[in-house]
Amino acid sequence: MRFPLSRRGFVGATLTLPMLGSSAILRAAEPDLSDLRDITKGAKPIDAAERLARIGRAQALMRRRDIAAIVVEPGASLTYFTGVQWGRSERVTAAVIPREGEALVVTPFFEEPSIRETLDVAAEVRVWQEDESPLALIAGWLKERGLAKGRLGIEETARFLVADGLGARLPAMRLVSADPIVRGLRMIKSPAEIALMQTATDVTLAAYRWTWPRVEAGMVGRDVSALMSAATRKLGGDPQFSMALVGEASAYPHGSRKVHQVAPGEVVLMDCGCSVHGYESDVSRTFSYRAVRPEVRRVWETVAKGQQIALDAARIGAPAGTIDDAVRVYYEAQGYGPRYRLPGLSHRTGHGIGMDGHEPVNLVHGETTPLAAGMCFSNEPGLYLPGKFGVRLEDCFHMTASGPKWFSKPPASIDAPL
Repeated sequence: MRFPLSRRGFVGATLTLPMLGSSAILRAAEPDLSDLRDITKGAKPIDAAERLARIGRAQALMRRRDIAAIVVEPGASLTYFTGVQWGRSERVTAAVIPREGEALVVTPFFEEPSIRETLDVAAEVRVWQEDESPLALIAGWLKERGLAKGRLGIEETARFLVADGLGARLPAMRLVSADPIVRGLRMIKSPAEIALMQTATDVTLAAYRWTWPRVEAGMVGRDVSALMSAATRKLGGDPQFSMALVGEASAYPHGSRKVHQVAPGEVVLMDCGCSVHGYESDVSRTFSYRAVRPEVRRVWETVAKGQQIALDAARIGAPAGTIDDAVRVYYEAQGYGPRYRLPGLSHRTGHGIGMDGHEPVNLVHGETTPLAAGMCFSNEPGLYLPGKFGVRLEDCFHMTASGPKWFSKPPASIDAPL
C-alpha cells in the first residue's frame, strides 16, 4: 500500500516528540518488562555459505538470460548477496555481481574498513577518492573483465543517478531490469530464512501477549505502541513498526492524526512487526476494550472468515491474484465493496515479506505470478467502515510443497484474540 504518509512514517511521527507522554507508562511497566527474556538467542543468522550459494544461483540465471552482470545498491538486496549492511548517500557504495567469478564492491576510500566489517563473502573491493567517480570505477572493472558489452542488470531500487551514470560510461551495454535475477531469488525463501521469520513472528506474538493486558482506559495509540515496542526489544526483536489505532482511527488502514482514547467498547487495531537477523514479522490484531459491540463482533468474524478463505485459495501453481479475488467474492456477497470501495477492503489481501516488510509479489487482483514453495506472504483482508471502526487480522504464511503454513495462528475469536 502507498499512502501520503507511509505506515512506518506515520508510526515514526507518532513516536518521536509524543513519546515524552508515554515515558511515565514505560516507567510503570518496567517491573513487568524486567521479567521478559530474549527469546532469539538460538536464532542462527544467514551464513557465508548461503550467501555464496545465492550468488551462484544468480550467476546461473544471468547466464541463462544473457545478462553480463547486475548492479546492486545498499539495502536488503545488497545484504542478501554480500552481508554488507550500509545506507545510501550521495557517496555511492554498490556491488557488481558478474555472471562468472567474484563480485565487486565499490565504496569510498574512507569507508572501506566499515564495509569490510559486514562483508560476508569473498569479493574484490575497490575504493574511490572524493575527486573520483565510483561509476567510472565500475565501468572500468567491467571493461577489464570483458563484460562491457551486452546487457547490464540494474536492481529495481537502484537510483537513477547510478543507472544513468553507468549508461553514459558503457555505451555498448543495454541496461535492463535485474528483477528476474534478484526478485526471482529473494521471492523463494530457504529453510534458514523461514526459521528467522518464524522467530521474528514468535517475538511479535509474545510482545502482543504481554502488551494487551496492560492496555488501560485513557491510553492513546502512542502509549500502546510504546509498550509493544519496549516488549519487543526485551524479547530480542528489533521493532520495525508498532501502530495502534484506537476507535474511529481504526477505520483508516494506516490511521489518522486525530487522537482517540481507549475506552470500554472501543476498537484497538494494532499492526506490529520486528526483525531478527534481518528478517521481518508482520502481525495485526484487532481487540475491543472491556466490551464488544455486536457490530464489531460481526465484522471481526467476517474478517476471520476472509483470512481462512485466503489461506484455502493459496495453492501451489495458483496465480497470486486469485487469493485476493476469492476474498472479494465473499466480501461482496456480505454487502461490502464492490472491489476496493468502502465500506469494505480498500487494500490488497496481502504482500510478500522477507528481509523487507513489503516485497513482491502481492496478493492483489491481476497478479499472475504462480505460487511456489518458499514464497512468504501476509494474509490481511481487513474491513473498514469510515467514520466508525475497522478490523484487520494479519498473519503471515509460507508456501510448502503441500500448501500454505502459518507463521502465526489466527486468533480463535474476538473474546480470545491472542
